Amino acid sequence: MSETSAPKKPYFPPPPPLNTPPKGLWRATPPAIFPPMLGLLGMGLAWRQAGVALNAPTWIGEMILGAVCLLYVFGVIAYKAKVARRPSVVADDLRILPGRAGLSAGTGAGMLFAAALVPFSIPLAKLVLVVSLIGHAIVALLIIRSFMIGPAEQRRVTPVWHLSFVGFIIGGVAAPAVGWSALAQMLLVTTLPIAAAIWLISALQFTKADVPPPLRPLLAIHLAPVALFGIVAAGLGYAGLAVAFGYLGITVLVVMLLGVRYFTKGEFTALWGAFTFPMAAFANLMFAAAKFQETPFAIIGGLELVAATLAISVIAFKIMQIWARGKLSKATNAATV
Repeated sequence: MSETSAPKKPYFPPPPPLNTPPKGLWRATPPAIFPPMLGLLGMGLAWRQAGVALNAPTWIGEMILGAVCLLYVFGVIAYKAKVARRPSVVADDLRILPGRAGLSAGTGAGMLFAAALVPFSIPLAKLVLVVSLIGHAIVALLIIRSFMIGPAEQRRVTPVWHLSFVGFIIGGVAAPAVGWSALAQMLLVTTLPIAAAIWLISALQFTKADVPPPLRPLLAIHLAPVALFGIVAAGLGYAGLAVAFGYLGITVLVVMLLGVRYFTKGEFTALWGAFTFPMAAFANLMFAAAKFQETPFAIIGGLELVAATLAISVIAFKIMQIWARGKLSKATNAATV
C-alpha cells in the first residue's frame, strides 16, 4: 500500500470529551423535580377537602390527584433509574442545597401520595406510607452524614431543614385515615420541638445577615410546619390545637404576603418550587380547622386555594418545562451517572 493511502483508524477509540454528558435515559434526573410535585399533591388534597368544607365539585380534587400521582410515579421511576446505575449518586445529590430539598420533598410527596390513596385502598396507602417514612429516614441520615464530612458552611441552618428533619410530620396527614393515630401522635410530638428549634435559629440568623435573593423563596417553607401541625392536630381531634395553628398560619401568611416583593426579588429558578407546598398546605390547614370553627377558616381557605392553584400550577409547569428541555439538572448542579 502506498504512503499516500488514508491512515488506519486507531484500534482504541479516543475517550469522549469531558464536557460530553453520558448517553442513556434518566442519567441526570434532578431531585429538583420533586418540590413542585409535593405542592401539586398538596393542592389536589386541598381541593378534595374543599369538596367537604365548601361543597366544591369533588371531581376537581380527584382529577388533580389522579394526574399528579401519575406524574409523581414517573418522577420516582426516572430518579430510581439514575440511582440503579450508581447508588452513591444519592449522596452526591445531597451535598448541594437543591438536592437536599428535592430528595426530602420526594419522600414527603410519597406520604401525600399515601393520603391520596386512602379512599381507594387502605392496605396500599399503608404500604406507601411506610415505604415513604423509611425513605425519608434514610435521606435524613444521609444528610446528617453529609454534614459531618462536608464543609462547615453546609451545616448552616436553612428552611430546607424543615423538609429534611420535620418532614416526617407529613406522614401524620395520612396516618389517622389509615387507622394509625398513635403514629400521628408520635410524629406530632417528636417533630414539633425540632421545628421550633429551626424557627428560633433561623430568626437569630436573619437578624445577623440577610438572605441572598436567589435563596429567599426557601423562606416560604417556614409556613409548611405550621400548617402540617394544625392538619395533624385536626386529624387527631385536637380542636383547640388545630384552631390555634389555624390562626398562627393566617398570621404567618399575612407576613409573607406583605413581603412578597422581598421573596420574589430574584429571577425565577427551580428554588421557586419551595413556594408550592406551603401554599397548598395552608389551604389544607384552613379546611382542617374549619371542622371545629367554620368562620373564618373555610372562607379564607377557599380564597387562598383559588389563588394558590394558579400560582402552583404556573411554577410547577415552568419547572417541569425546564426539566423536559434537559436544562434542570445543570441549573441545579444535580449529580450525573
